[in-house]
Amino acid sequence: MRGSDHQENLAAGGHALAQAAGGLLATASVPAGAPDAASRLHKALGPGPFARVVLFVSPDADLDGLCSDMEQFFPPGLVIGCTTAGEISHSGYTEGEIVALGFPAAHFQTECLLVPDLIRIHTQELIGQLIRARTALQEERPGWDHEFAFMMVDGLSTLEDDLAATIASGLGPVPLFGGSAADGVRFDRTHVIWQGRALNNAAIVMLVRSACRVRVFNLDHLVPTDRRMVVTQADPARRVVRQINAEPAAQEYARLLGKDPAQLTTFTFAAHPVVVRVGGRHHVRAIQRMDANGDLVFFSAIDEGLVLTLAEPQDMVAHLDRELSRLADLGPPAAILACDCILRRMEAQEKQMSGAISALLRKHNVVGFSTYGEQWNSMHVNQTMTGVAIYPPEQA
Repeated sequence: MRGSDHQENLAAGGHALAQAAGGLLATASVPAGAPDAASRLHKALGPGPFARVVLFVSPDADLDGLCSDMEQFFPPGLVIGCTTAGEISHSGYTEGEIVALGFPAAHFQTECLLVPDLIRIHTQELIGQLIRARTALQEERPGWDHEFAFMMVDGLSTLEDDLAATIASGLGPVPLFGGSAADGVRFDRTHVIWQGRALNNAAIVMLVRSACRVRVFNLDHLVPTDRRMVVTQADPARRVVRQINAEPAAQEYARLLGKDPAQLTTFTFAAHPVVVRVGGRHHVRAIQRMDANGDLVFFSAIDEGLVLTLAEPQDMVAHLDRELSRLADLGPPAAILACDCILRRMEAQEKQMSGAISALLRKHNVVGFSTYGEQWNSMHVNQTMTGVAIYPPEQA
């Protein structure tokens, strides 16, 4: 079904649309406003049984009602999820939907942990829980050798950096990826879904063991320039930069771009991000907005003394096609679960590339959601696509 037909069907309140992602994962999508969304998703996903069902939910949905209804149609605790800044379904980029992804028990075993209070994380206790969960999976499926961990976290908590580092400590060699729950472009309230409830200030970690090969990846289409700047005054707890090069932050950032500060918009920040060099690789420190004082508010950790480098984007369509195709170097994945930064979606819309990006996402069997940030192993990053490619089961 073409993307336009898909949207027209959803707008008309059509049936849930389902697809077996590469014949391996079960996926379905319904309009966010559908009063019987849970029933439709249950029917469209099929009989299972599922090791886990993951929801990516538009902020337009009745989240409390959906959470309650899902518990009526699926076994208790089976469903987890989060709110989004846009969804990725089998039609590519979509909005105003609920996307469901089912992990069949025939190929996957999962253990899920809730981090109930991001402000007060009990580090050693959490690390112990992760070690025990991983050990339990190994004992339950000793013949399955492939593992990854997937995290969803309150995207307005500003605590993802510390959380990712802590969780990575408890996972050992298991690769981690994840996404920060979102709220469209409102930046008001974000939620994760756990045992029939919508929660703030919380995170969910899903450990997965599988008979299928998996490959966790992180990509961005940004190239560092030679224009650098130093953060000279900041409020790290709030991710706010007040001064760059001892000048008002927004004013100096605009000067380096050759713009007037009044010209700075969300699209400017998406098109001209800054990066920091960590471990021999550049990582984006994306700017969320400029506040009334001319300070710059970031999506991830920032501190005084940090050296920032302006980056410029490559062609997003060509880059994405190349990078997703590389995931097929040993055979095409059956499905890709992806966390895609909201700034990438904004850039695609601004440059009228959304249709081409959607076509690539369909071509490569990508499902997922647009985020307020991504987690990759021990780091919280921005303006990336981060995810896992899942390959057909290995034959004995």
